[in-house]
Amino acid sequence: MARMSMPRGSKGKGGNTPKQKAKKGTLKRLLKMLFTQNKSLLSVIFVCLFLAAVTGVANSIFLEEFIKLIDEGVNTSLGNVIDRLIKLFIVLGAVYGVCIVSNFVQTRLMAVVTQRFLHQVRTNVFNKMQKLPVKYFDTHLTGDVMSSYTNDTDALRQLVSQSLPHLFQSLISITTLLCIMFTKSLWLSLVIFIGVGFMTFVTKKVGGNSAKYFVKQQKSIAEEEGFIQEMIQGQKVIKVFCHEEQSKADFDVKNEKLCSDATSAHTFANILMPIMGNIGNILYVLLAFVGGILVALNVPNVSITGVEWGATAFLITTISFLPISKQFTGNVSQSSQQINAIVMGLAGASRLFELLDEPEETDEGYVTLVRCRISPSGQITECEERTGLWAWKHPHKADGTVTYTQLKGDIQMVDVDFGYTEDKIVLHNVNLYANPGQKIAFVGATGAGKTTITNLINRFYDIADGKIRYDGININKIKKADLRRSLGIVLQDTNLFTGTVMENIRYGRLNATDEECIEAAKLAYAHDFITRLPNGYNTMLTSDGANLSQGQRQLLSIARAAVKDAPVMILDEATSSIDTRTEALVQKGTDRLMEGRTVFVIAHRLSTVQNSDVIMVLENGVIIERGSHKELIEKGGKYYQLYTGAFELE
Repeated sequence: MARMSMPRGSKGKGGNTPKQKAKKGTLKRLLKMLFTQNKSLLSVIFVCLFLAAVTGVANSIFLEEFIKLIDEGVNTSLGNVIDRLIKLFIVLGAVYGVCIVSNFVQTRLMAVVTQRFLHQVRTNVFNKMQKLPVKYFDTHLTGDVMSSYTNDTDALRQLVSQSLPHLFQSLISITTLLCIMFTKSLWLSLVIFIGVGFMTFVTKKVGGNSAKYFVKQQKSIAEEEGFIQEMIQGQKVIKVFCHEEQSKADFDVKNEKLCSDATSAHTFANILMPIMGNIGNILYVLLAFVGGILVALNVPNVSITGVEWGATAFLITTISFLPISKQFTGNVSQSSQQINAIVMGLAGASRLFELLDEPEETDEGYVTLVRCRISPSGQITECEERTGLWAWKHPHKADGTVTYTQLKGDIQMVDVDFGYTEDKIVLHNVNLYANPGQKIAFVGATGAGKTTITNLINRFYDIADGKIRYDGININKIKKADLRRSLGIVLQDTNLFTGTVMENIRYGRLNATDEECIEAAKLAYAHDFITRLPNGYNTMLTSDGANLSQGQRQLLSIARAAVKDAPVMILDEATSSIDTRTEALVQKGTDRLMEGRTVFVIAHRLSTVQNSDVIMVLENGVIIERGSHKELIEKGGKYYQLYTGAFELE
C-alpha cells in the first residue's frame, strides 16, 4: 500500500521525525528531574560508586608493596615476612569487601531509582497526552507517538541505569589511577598521556560516527513502527485490495533503511572496543619498553613525591606501574563505549521532553455546568441531586456575583470562519441558530465542513473569527470539560475499549448504575443482541470490539451516548454502519433520546434527516440552503437534486 508521510514537525499530517541530535540543555534537565525525585537515594548511590571506584583500584597500590616485601624477604626472617603478608591480605580483603558491598548496594538502589524515574516519566508523558489538543493527534502518527513510550524510554533506561553510573565510576577510577601514577613516576605517566591522547582521537572519530548512526537508527525505528501500526490497522483494506505485495515492498524499504543505519551504528560501535583494547595492549608493551630503557640507562625515577635513584627501585616501580596502566586504559576504553548509549539516551530524552513541552490545550473558561432546581417563580438553585435540569454557573469578576442560566441547548454561530491551517479556510461566514429542542441536520459532500462545525461546538478547535454562543454565553467563557459534559456524541468511527460490554456503555458516565446502562442499551436497541452474546453484558471486548459486527459496535456507541444523558446530542453518521432494518429501530430509539434535547445530525442517508426541524446544506464550507425537508423540496435547489437523484451524498 502506497503511503505518504511527512516528517515529524512538519505542518502536514504524518507526524514528526526524531531529531538528529539532542537539544542543548537536555542532560541538565534530565539530571535535575532525576535528582529532584531521588535526591537521598542518589546521594547514597554516588557514595557507593565513589567507594567502589576507589577500592576497585586497590590492587594497584598493594602490588608494589608485595614486590617490595618479596625483595626485602631475602634479607628478612620468614616469620616477619609472613606477618606482613597476613596484614596486607587482611587490609586488601577489607578493601575488596568494601568494594563488593558498595557495588551490591549501588546496583540494588540504582534499579529502584531507575524504575521509579521511568515510572514518573511514563506517567508524565501519558498525563501530558491527556492535555494535548486534538490537533496534535491529527498531525502525529500514532506509531511515532508510541515510539516515545518504547524506544525513547528504553534508551533513557539504558542511560540512567547503566551509562551515567558507569561513566561516573570510570571517571573516579581514572582520577584515582592518575593520582597513583603521579606518585609513582612522571616519566611513565607521560607515556600514558600520549596513549590516552591517541585513544581520545580514535574515540572522537569512530565513536562520533557510531553515535550519529545510533540516532539515525532511532529515527528509522520510529518510522518503521509507525508504518507497522498503520498496516495493522489497515489489514482488512490491504487484503481487500490485494495490496499485500506492495505493503511488503514498502516495508522492505523502511526495513532496509533501519538495517543500514543499525549496521553502520553497530559496526562503528563494535570496532571501537577492539581498537581501544589493542591501543591499551600496545601502550602496555610501550611502557615496559620505556621503563626497561630508563632502568638500563639508570635514569632517576621522578614523581610528585620526589626523586628516587637506583635501578632496582625504578624496576619495581615499572613492574607495579604496568597493571595500573592496564587498568587506566581499560577504564578509558569502557568510558568511550558509553558514548553511544549516552547519545541515544539524550536523543530519546530530547524527544520525550519535546512531547512534554508541546503546548497544552488552553482553557480560560470559568462558567461551569451544575445540576439545579427551578422554582415556580423561575428562580434557579444549584443542587447535587439528579433533577434532570442543568444550569450554567456564571461568576462575574466585576462585582463578585454569581448568576445561573438554565441549560436549554440554544446554540448560535455568528459569522464563523475557521481553517485547520491559516492558509486554508474550511468554513466561511457560517451562521447557525439552533433553538432548544430542535433537530438540526447537516448534509453535503465530503469536505463540505459538516463535521468541522461539530468539532467547533466541542471546542476541539477554536474559531478564527466570529462567535459561538451557548444559551447566550460565549463558549470561550465555558470550561471545556463542562462544555463537553453537556454534549453527547456518537461518532462515525466507533471506539470501543478493552473491557466488558457493560464497562464500555458505562464509559459515557462512570457513576452510572448497571440498571441505567441496561436502560440505555434498550433505548439504543442494543439490549437484544447483547443478551445473545456468550456472557451477555459481561462479555469481554478486545481489539476495538473486533468480535462484534460494525453495526453492533455502533449500537454500543449510541448506548454509551444515551447513558451520558447529555442535554445536547451530536450524531455524526450515527447510523452509517447499520442496516436498514436496524436503522429503523435505532431511529425510534434516537427519537426518544432526542426528546427535549437540541440535536445536531450529520448524515449521508437523506432518509434519516427528513424529520429534522432544520436541514442545512453545506458546500465548500458555506451554508447554501436551509429549511425543513418540505421547504427544501419545494425550493427545488441542491437538496432537491440530492433527494430526487436517489444517490448517497458520498
